[in-house]
Amino acid sequence: MSIAPVSKTDLELFMELEPTVEKEVNRHVSMAEEWFPHEYVPYSDGRTYSGVLDGEGWEPGDSKVSPESREALLVNLLTEDNLPGYHFALRSVFGQDGAYGYWTNRWTAEENRHGIVIRDYLTVTRAIDPVVLERARMAHLQVGYAMPHGADMLRGATYVAFQELATRISHRNTGRASGDPLCEQMMARVAKDENLHMIFYRNFIGAAFEASPSQAVKAVADVVTTFEMPGNTIDGFLRKSVQIANAGIYDLRLHHDEVVAPILRKWGVFELTGLDDEAEQARETLATYMAGLDAAATKFEERRAERAARKAARQS
Repeated sequence: MSIAPVSKTDLELFMELEPTVEKEVNRHVSMAEEWFPHEYVPYSDGRTYSGVLDGEGWEPGDSKVSPESREALLVNLLTEDNLPGYHFALRSVFGQDGAYGYWTNRWTAEENRHGIVIRDYLTVTRAIDPVVLERARMAHLQVGYAMPHGADMLRGATYVAFQELATRISHRNTGRASGDPLCEQMMARVAKDENLHMIFYRNFIGAAFEASPSQAVKAVADVVTTFEMPGNTIDGFLRKSVQIANAGIYDLRLHHDEVVAPILRKWGVFELTGLDDEAEQARETLATYMAGLDAAATKFEERRAERAARKAARQS
């Protein structure tokens, strides 16, 4: 007779995984490279804006980045702006002591550079109307942020593992689509940070699979099947996300092929044995969801290609 796996309490998992956190913190610190936001901003290109200093008002022709990347840069920056909410959420999950607390503060300090460099670049180069940007920031931050799965440690860390990889890809592709070599270099630098952050959370949950595989599977299934980007509360997010997807910066195919599927393979989710009944059911739900996501991605690609063909035909 087989014995069903015994679930562990949050406290038991927290304590059992702390050595992994310490190990991953040390790995991260050894691999992270110091960099400075000011080195990616062409300050000599800047001009005083209208207002208190009576400069020049922003005009659409001031922007040198592509229209597609302009929307993505706005969404990316507003997402980074919500850092106070992310810090509070992560601290609620990880606490403020020991290796967990150190990571929370280190991660926050590194993430803060992303908002600094992107905003300075956008302002100095006049890539986006600064009035629109500031009003959007005020509106977005007043909505607040809540971790999708509350203070649940496994689900919280799982969510951030996927989210960090998604953000890395979005940042990198935004830079490539910008048409500005400096913007591409800047966004590649930011994306490099996001990749290291993803590795931390991915390895943390990898250790959770060893400590309690059934609980980890259920957490992963819950997160993947309800996943939304942290910027989903931005005003007009749906319209903006469609524009970003149509530009190929971040779409369902990228989400399936380059974010969710690779991490699931890394964890060996579909190869695990000895799961309890609830975990087996959760894994089946996850497999069904992934198949549906793949099909939806293919359908979107086909429709995008059809729209592009019709547009080309009209212009010929």
